[in-house]
This record gives sequence, structure tokens and C-alpha cells, in this order.
Amino acid sequence: MITSIHTLIYSDDAQATWAFLRDALGWKYVAEDWDNDWLIFKSGPSEMRVHPTHSVSEGKTYDHPRHHSIAIMCDDIDATVNELRAKGAQFREEIEEREYGRVIMMIVPGADDMQLYQPTHKLAYNL
Repeated sequence: MITSIHTLIYSDDAQATWAFLRDALGWKYVAEDWDNDWLIFKSGPSEMRVHPTHSVSEGKTYDHPRHHSIAIMCDDIDATVNELRAKGAQFREEIEEREYGRVIMMIVPGADDMQLYQPTHKLAYNL
């Protein structure tokens, strides 16, 4: 049976990305026996949603390229953003209200941004 999801971040500066996940986010990790620089992070409970690449809702058409995205969730986005900023994390724009929660884009050194959000949708990770 499937036990978990293993996600990958491809980074132009893996050392900076590893340091951010380890130091700013405080994620625990293991290192490969053959190379202590190859860190695998414990990222917590997970859930997965599938979004259509094309949809129509309330008269609006939505088209998105096929891709994968990483978003991390929190219980209190204001407190989390403040705590992460104190550890050196940077964000784009300000927190905004969306139909699924309160959202801000977090800059990940060497890699693409990650969405940080406080969900208002039903949660699957605790089923």
C-alpha cells in the first residue's frame, strides 16, 4: 500500500534551498549515507488535489498549463509569516484572501516560489 508522497524541488542552488528548508522552515531531515549534502526533508502530513487545465465557472473560462505545484499549509498565516520573516524568509506581495484560504507566495532560494496558505477548505490530511 502507498505510505506517503515524496515531492521534488529542482533548484538552481540546491545548497541555498536546503538551507532555507532546514533553517527557515525548521524541517527535520535525513542525509544519504553516501553524501551528507543530499538531504531528504520531513514535510509533514500531506494531501493532493487535482485541478483541471480547462474549466468554466460562473461564466468565466480558466485555462492553465499542465504542471505540478507545491503549497504548504499553516493554521495561522499571520503568525507563520512573522515567524518565518524573523528567520530570514521573504515573501511576494501581501497575504490575500482567496476562495480556498488566506494566501501568500514565499520565495524559495534557488527554486520556484511556494504558496503558503491558511486553508478554509475541508482538510484531507487528517482523515
